[in-house]
Amino acid sequence: MPGKPIQIIDFLKSIFPANCHARIFLVGGIVRDFLSGRENRDIDLIAALRPEELISVGFHLVRGKTTSEIWFKHYSGYGTIELTALPDTSYLATELSRRDFTVNSIAMDMDGIIVDPMGGTKDHKLGLLKVCSADSFNDDPLRIFRALRFEADGWKMTAGSEELIRNRDWSRSLDIIPIERFAREMLKALESEYPERYFQRMLELGVGENFLPELFLMQQIPAGPIIHHPEGDLFTHCCQVLQRVSNRSPDPLTRFCAFFHDIGKLVTDKSLYPKHHGHDRAGYGLARAFCDRLRLPATYRNALAWASQLHGKLNLWDKLRDTTKLKVAQQALKGGIAEILPLISVADKADCCEHVGWNEALRVSGMTTTELGITTEKMNELSAGKRAEYLFQKKVDMFRATMVKLSEHPHPTPGLKPIP
Repeated sequence: MPGKPIQIIDFLKSIFPANCHARIFLVGGIVRDFLSGRENRDIDLIAALRPEELISVGFHLVRGKTTSEIWFKHYSGYGTIELTALPDTSYLATELSRRDFTVNSIAMDMDGIIVDPMGGTKDHKLGLLKVCSADSFNDDPLRIFRALRFEADGWKMTAGSEELIRNRDWSRSLDIIPIERFAREMLKALESEYPERYFQRMLELGVGENFLPELFLMQQIPAGPIIHHPEGDLFTHCCQVLQRVSNRSPDPLTRFCAFFHDIGKLVTDKSLYPKHHGHDRAGYGLARAFCDRLRLPATYRNALAWASQLHGKLNLWDKLRDTTKLKVAQQALKGGIAEILPLISVADKADCCEHVGWNEALRVSGMTTTELGITTEKMNELSAGKRAEYLFQKKVDMFRATMVKLSEHPHPTPGLKPIP
């Protein structure tokens, strides 16, 4: 096979001794991506190598609580190589049959020859996701969410594979899965071509409520007054916002904030429906607790908290006072969502303004005292309690002067236009 497979194989041959090559096989996503003509990100191997052979080339063993033993080593430029060790090559077919889906059970030897005892190449051509065995989901229930992630990338589960999910209650089996593993699958799904499909399928198949109870509440909650939200329920609204944002950004953090931007609406008193006054303020604290529960990085916690609190203000950007615009820009910078927030806003509100001046507000908000023309002597003249107020007012003055210039020469930084 030309191109990338040869490059990867040559690299592997360079790190393993020649007497090991016949016992090493590429497997899983990297082979699947080769067959699809896609750039691969991970190198997974199955190899009949002894521990001492692996240790001699720098591999380390990891024993997971809910996963099998994996040997690994990181290589600059290639990332982490993960390797499953076998007693000898006669175990290869058995090992492949234990994998999740047939399209992930295709192996390739160091000569570039395909090894496919499960018939995965046929399913690959048809875009079908078929379990390797009826026990596949029982062996590792997290594979259910991996299947949904694949579907978000355009694959389709076979009827038989889907039936294995539908015909039982998975809640007790999923309870023993670390929530971090679910969160990783969700974030990977957000990078897919159709990320909303992941959440839609969770609801369709009734799986994952123990991980994302918020998701299962969304369909029961109105998105808002019907005049503003003809789509009806909150789940449909969030899927629409995610779709629109995904058309503009592949970033999983941006897409995550887009889908959960209205998390504060989950705690609205039902007597107030269909309105959700105060959901932005409620969303700030709820978002932080939500991300902490999912064991997500601090960047996700801060970004979603501020996106929840600020998106409503940005939806009204052209009606805000200059002081409020600067405060919103400062908070967006603090939350790391300066680029994310306007994307969510134009996706959230069909008739949203263009956020003219947003880039200027960000620039002025980040200005130093020197850039604002404030001397050290002037700052020293002010009491400690007055300095922040004076500094902010100078930024307001600078922003207003900048906006006057922008109105006279309206070319530099146009805002984002609404998404149809």
